[in-house]
Amino acid sequence: MLMPAVELHVHLEGTFEPELIFAIAERNGMNLPYDDVEDLRRRYEFTGLQSFLDLYYENMAVLRTEQDFADLARAYLGRARAGGVHHAEVFFDIQAHTARGVPAEVALRGVSEALVASEREFGISTGLIVTFLRHLPAAAAMASLQEILRLDVPLLGVGLCSSEIGPAAPFKDVYDLAAANGLRRVAHAGEEGPAANVREVLDVLGAERVDHGIRALEDEDLVARLARERVPLTLCPLSNLRLRVVQDLADYPLRRMLDAGLVVTVNSDDPAYFGGYVEDNFRRLTEALDLSVDELAVLARNGVEAAFVDDARRGELAARTDAWVDAHRPTRA
Repeated sequence: MLMPAVELHVHLEGTFEPELIFAIAERNGMNLPYDDVEDLRRRYEFTGLQSFLDLYYENMAVLRTEQDFADLARAYLGRARAGGVHHAEVFFDIQAHTARGVPAEVALRGVSEALVASEREFGISTGLIVTFLRHLPAAAAMASLQEILRLDVPLLGVGLCSSEIGPAAPFKDVYDLAAANGLRRVAHAGEEGPAANVREVLDVLGAERVDHGIRALEDEDLVARLARERVPLTLCPLSNLRLRVVQDLADYPLRRMLDAGLVVTVNSDDPAYFGGYVEDNFRRLTEALDLSVDELAVLARNGVEAAFVDDARRGELAARTDAWVDAHRPTRA
């Protein structure tokens, strides 16, 4: 029985498996710069964030139609359900598609079609978080958000991703507009960039969750604040390993963060590229750190607490977690 999971940090484009990349490319009459699936997989040895992003953007170029985006979302949802996910808040890098000529409406309607049907088809409640690319001008993000708000698509929130080089402050007006329209706000920080980036997205953007945030540990005062304010951090262990944020999962500072009272959750980030979906992240962490059932329960409950859901759904998710804990807690002799 898999532990019921809540996934709060997964980029839809990062779930694009090589087999589906080739299938959609063939459907759209597009040639790929790889000989076959295995040739593509051999390129997944990354030296850092930028080397990953280069391949990530190259592969998504085959996505063109509503069906392409719907197929991508359904493929993730089916894989996530098989891995124990009961609720997923999915990131979607809209600017990466509009920049290559795909209308926002086409991309968003394709994704939304799959997400709206997710609970019926897969038993997974979902939310769509549109992420803006930090390496592009804030004015482009503002124009993108204004266009999205004019479309009739369900939207949970906004985020900020891509490289952490450069300040997040220019995106303040974008986040203010999102807040004024009732959208939740998250932001990548404290992965490639330092702890100061975490402070910035909290203080300037009003981020309600921090995606990654592992380098917050470099600032004791920030750690105390995150614990006091119960600001969730959406950790991605296998991503951190593959992008060399950490060198070995045995050294992953998860217990240090839990001991500090941080609301940390476990997620997959870009699982097609980093070697594992959310259940793989939990399994590898458990093996590396010898996590107990009680520690896994804290992580699962943190995910429920950090989710942007109503009280009724939170209660349902919490009940599933509690049932799993009761079934797996060792019995005393």
